[in-house]
Amino acid sequence: MQYRDYYEILGVSRDAKAEDIKKSFRKLARKYHPDVSKEKDAEARMKDVNEAYAVLSDPERRAAYDQLGQGYHTGQEFRPPPGWDAGFEFSGQGTSSRESADFSDFFAELFGHMGRSGLHGQHTGFHAQGQDHYAKVMLDVEDAFSGATRQISLRTPKTDAQGRVVLSSRTLNVRIPKGVRAGQVIRLAGQGAPGLGAGAAGDLLLEVQFNPHGRFRVEGRDLRLSLPVAPWEAALGAVVGVDLPRGTVKVRIPEGSQGGRQLRVRGQGIPGDPPGDLLLELQVALPPADTPRARELYEAMARDLGFDPRGRK
Repeated sequence: MQYRDYYEILGVSRDAKAEDIKKSFRKLARKYHPDVSKEKDAEARMKDVNEAYAVLSDPERRAAYDQLGQGYHTGQEFRPPPGWDAGFEFSGQGTSSRESADFSDFFAELFGHMGRSGLHGQHTGFHAQGQDHYAKVMLDVEDAFSGATRQISLRTPKTDAQGRVVLSSRTLNVRIPKGVRAGQVIRLAGQGAPGLGAGAAGDLLLEVQFNPHGRFRVEGRDLRLSLPVAPWEAALGAVVGVDLPRGTVKVRIPEGSQGGRQLRVRGQGIPGDPPGDLLLELQVALPPADTPRARELYEAMARDLGFDPRGRK
């Protein structure tokens, strides 16, 4: 996927006011609209202009896009870093599937899941329930094993009187349930937009994602882990301890195991009904031949075992 510089497409600076963005869009629309333009690539250019305006004219999308920083240029290979949009509080209108389909893969990757369609407030007479809001929060895998109460800071993008995007912030104490999984939504009643009249406030929907972990990779409720074993543990079999967030679990290494072998330990993943599994990939770790005795042992194995790892007879 290639990075798209929306400011460059519209020909405005990164600190452009909302009115400047609108003026530039109108100018480019007159130039590239397929019904009037004589440019050969008018249709494609107009599509780019519409996409850039859809992002930069929306305070929420623009603030999230700016979060990516300025270290990229148009056409550069790009993947958004994990959790790049976490901590932003968005209103519920989200991005329609039709809008995502009309624009580039870059747009769909960044904004296709931002917000949630269909979360608008409900009207009753002269009252209106407040709109639901949406945010992504990054948690540690350890939180899923025991549950926790976490202080979550959220930023809400708005346009000020000068037409600039500004961020207001608030902090909430959120109870994280035991067994929470990636993609699960925690609903905080009454923490969305205020209602009109006597209408109730909307809710705040927090989508859970996990921070990258130094040892584990989360796959649903399963945990995947590379497990180093000594050559004699792989060859002779052994029982080894594996440290997990809930404590140490004993795992049996079958005799004659090879590096890359997959082991599944039932029920030792993220808690739930049913709980996930622990998926282990064995990695045979060789001790260094950095002492005379160690070299002597390696030389003895080379001499006595007659082993050819490449399988030649």
